[in-house]
Amino acid sequence: MNEHSEKIPDPKELEKELGDFLAKKFGGSVKLATPIVLPQAGESDSKEPPPKKGKTINFDLKPQDLVAYLDQYVVKQTTAKDILATKICTHFNRIKHVQSAPDDFSDMVGVIKNNVLMLGPTGVGKTYMVRLIAKKIGVPFVKGDATKFSETGYVGGDVEDLVRDLVKEADGDIELAQFGIIYIDEIDKIASSRNLVGADVSRTGVQRALLKPMEETEVDLKVPHDPVSMLQEIDRFRKTGKKEKSSINTKHILFIMSGAFSGLDKIVSRRIAEQKIGFGASISNPSKDADILTRVKSEDLVQFGFESEFVGRLPVRSVFEQLTEADLCDILKNPNNPIILGKKLDFAAYGIDVKFQTDALALLAHRAHDENTGARGLVSAVEGALLPFEKTLPSCPITRFAVTRPVIEQPQEHLEALLDQPESDHFKEAFHRLAAQECERIVKYVSANRKTFSEKYGIQLTDSRIRLVADAYCRQVTDIEKVLKKLKSYYEETKTIELYFIKNHGINIVLEEEAIDAIIGQCFNTRETPEGYYRNLTADFEHGLKLVREKTGRTRFFVTRDALEKPESFIAELLRQSENRPELSLPPDNRLEG
Repeated sequence: MNEHSEKIPDPKELEKELGDFLAKKFGGSVKLATPIVLPQAGESDSKEPPPKKGKTINFDLKPQDLVAYLDQYVVKQTTAKDILATKICTHFNRIKHVQSAPDDFSDMVGVIKNNVLMLGPTGVGKTYMVRLIAKKIGVPFVKGDATKFSETGYVGGDVEDLVRDLVKEADGDIELAQFGIIYIDEIDKIASSRNLVGADVSRTGVQRALLKPMEETEVDLKVPHDPVSMLQEIDRFRKTGKKEKSSINTKHILFIMSGAFSGLDKIVSRRIAEQKIGFGASISNPSKDADILTRVKSEDLVQFGFESEFVGRLPVRSVFEQLTEADLCDILKNPNNPIILGKKLDFAAYGIDVKFQTDALALLAHRAHDENTGARGLVSAVEGALLPFEKTLPSCPITRFAVTRPVIEQPQEHLEALLDQPESDHFKEAFHRLAAQECERIVKYVSANRKTFSEKYGIQLTDSRIRLVADAYCRQVTDIEKVLKKLKSYYEETKTIELYFIKNHGINIVLEEEAIDAIIGQCFNTRETPEGYYRNLTADFEHGLKLVREKTGRTRFFVTRDALEKPESFIAELLRQSENRPELSLPPDNRLEG
């Protein structure tokens, strides 16, 4: 009896055999075509998916909180801070309020967004301030340059690309991207040119393209002219059998525009001068007004070259002030400024610690002010003054560098003297003097912001802790925020030592605040964690406190800073007190200090 193989042939093998058979019989004129199987929607696919619950934003900032945050980093610009902080906080808190009770607001007619227009000369902190705000509030943030866009359909970037970039910033989360911020710089460059003949696709065309996204529209995330986007959509359809909706609504996206608006002051001045012509009019020279841009009106922006519809979608205007020489000096003295921190980091990369004299910073600010480019001039002033030292000192056995006013005024002479006598007492004394001055500046800065920092980090900033912060800041290249976060972390870890002690040894110790500060100071100095300090406490106090507990019955001990520094004297004093006490039952929570 013949046995038949029950093995089912593999489809690929069967296809290959049939192809070989046809090739032998008919040559290359007949080929086997493999059918394309389109996905069929399964039974579960026919059911409508449950409606997705809209994502809510987690936003609880108040305007004053955001202003206090900006004050730590941005010098001057009080009015601009107030306007931006207030309108941005109101925008997101209003969204949160509407989401909390959507039925109560579903029938309201439209929502007017508080899109912001920022005006001011270059280098006054417009972009820097928006970046700080975006970092603080934690929403997706995209920055674009108006000069790279053209009207939809022409060669160049599309303004809707910024909306799509928000989704990328939100890691593909469309719901989260709908609450983002789009910041467009150099917006004054798309003002129409009055001498142009024909279509102005890179100016008025861009303005018109921005009208709907600035208000409310649906932006398709699939770009029709992008082959990659189309292939991804085809692949998704083949797998699921469905055409997935992928668009983003711009209803809650906040648009912030900024520009230097060179020449706008002349338009405002001319309008003001024309209004003052006549009998009894006060004579003034509006062109010399320092705050001329604060008097700007919509008609001035239209005359500058903007469409009236475009200006109408920017109801909030914030004017930035020109920075004076004193303002530039304050920027350099701010412990969070990236210019000095960056230069310290440059030298630290070669193992060189740099300290700056206040007079030297004032001279650098003076040079930057002469360049008339705002805070941007500070970078070139600092780089130009220190470049010879940055080039030469890394090749020398020098680890400390004091930047004084003579260093800035006569760099070559000072560099030669430093190379001739790198270990000179004069240079060492200058460095230590500047280090002490820097520490005092940080103490004053943190003390002035004590309330803000204490509320933000949830820790009481005593004078001793402010001194710890200043010492830690001056010891390494960092900013105040990172030091305060580390202080908070060390404080919380130190408090857990009390729990470890009673859990592992059955002894209830209470660390006094001054003792906690001493442990935190040790952690800053040695870069160890309080967990490592716990082992020292166990070695110093475990046996002694157990002996005191056996003699007195006490289980609770208050540990001071002196006790940490002299544990043997602390234990001896407790034992001496126990010998001199009469035989009385003592409550377990008596306070004992060393």
